[in-house]
Amino acid sequence: MAQEAWSDICVQCVELLVNVPVSVLLVTFAATLTGFLVLVYVTLYAVAPVPRKPYPEEKQYRTLTKDGAITEPQALPCWQDALDAKRRPGRTLENPSVEEPELFLSLVVPAYNEEDRLGGMLEEAVNYLERMYGTVTGAIPNGVDADAAQKALRQRKSANGHANGSATSHPVHDNKGWEIIIVSDGSKDKTEETAFTFARDHQLSLHPKGYSGPWTPGTKEGVHIPPGTIRVVTLTENRGKGGAVTHGMRHVRGQYVVFADADGASKFEDLGKLVAACQGVEDSLGRGVAVGSRAHMVGSEAVVKRSKLRNFLMHSFHLILWLLTPSKTATIKDTQCGFKLFTRASLPYIIPYMHSEGWIFDVEMLMLAEFAGIPVAEVPVGWREVMGSKLNVVRDSVGMAWGLAVLRAAWLLGIYQRT
Repeated sequence: MAQEAWSDICVQCVELLVNVPVSVLLVTFAATLTGFLVLVYVTLYAVAPVPRKPYPEEKQYRTLTKDGAITEPQALPCWQDALDAKRRPGRTLENPSVEEPELFLSLVVPAYNEEDRLGGMLEEAVNYLERMYGTVTGAIPNGVDADAAQKALRQRKSANGHANGSATSHPVHDNKGWEIIIVSDGSKDKTEETAFTFARDHQLSLHPKGYSGPWTPGTKEGVHIPPGTIRVVTLTENRGKGGAVTHGMRHVRGQYVVFADADGASKFEDLGKLVAACQGVEDSLGRGVAVGSRAHMVGSEAVVKRSKLRNFLMHSFHLILWLLTPSKTATIKDTQCGFKLFTRASLPYIIPYMHSEGWIFDVEMLMLAEFAGIPVAEVPVGWREVMGSKLNVVRDSVGMAWGLAVLRAAWLLGIYQRT
């Protein structure tokens, strides 16, 4: 009986639909579809991340004086603030440009509770940066007292008319001058103290302590660095890796800007490959991006030894990337390697429009580069697994997939705009 009753109801429904005018059905369908799209848009608008504005104290930095004392907080230079002052509401600034660089290379290091791993990473970084882009003089003459010896060690050939780490308005010459901006992302441990201890020892000591890192397990004597080269920026609240990187990149002074993870997993010696590749693809406006890639390591022992779940999630994420990202970004084999280099001229087309502050921020950077027509080079780099990762494989993989879907839809539907 119940089946017959339901059959009668279905027959009546069909008869009613047949008798409804086609125009009414089309209007009903259009209204339903419109309502669904509006619901999707409103929902997406509600869940799409909006980065918070930095607090006033987050736009300051601390460094060391010549005698090794920690300075009072000082105002960070900010090229984006200068651009924003020129920008009109609702309009894209045509051919945005920033002030001339003060030095050749800036390194941004996002750090959240990294007291155990930061020293080794900094050791490998400053060894390379000072050797390639520094201007330290040679050996100490015999018979010179300690103060004079330290002064001699720190004496530097003029780079752009200034000692490394000092400000100037002149263009960069001879590929000299570097800085490190450590962005402490709401750290609760001794990350900042570790950074200052490292800087003080390498600035003042005749024989700086060498920290062992992922690529230099044997400790060697460290190199000398000048005052002010390492700057520490403190974020009051944790923003996520993407938020810390973006914040640091707003305040760089270099002609080239690279960010690297605090664990030192990427081989810092490969930075030269990124610089060369970036210089090779730069367009007429001086814009270019070089991304470190671990794609060549697929099938290597380091990857094979990972759990099957982790490898499955890695391949699944790559498939989602290929499906959801724009054409050129989809061709990049490794979007998540934490070792990427940008020319200064490319920053105004990317950094002001960033929204993602979590793990997926790399993809948004590459998408924005593609939207602006900035050439991107992918460069194989060395990489090693480092203990102490804060990545939860399952939870963060799901979060990255969701974040990527929201990100792509927000840009596609106009919730995010480059204005």
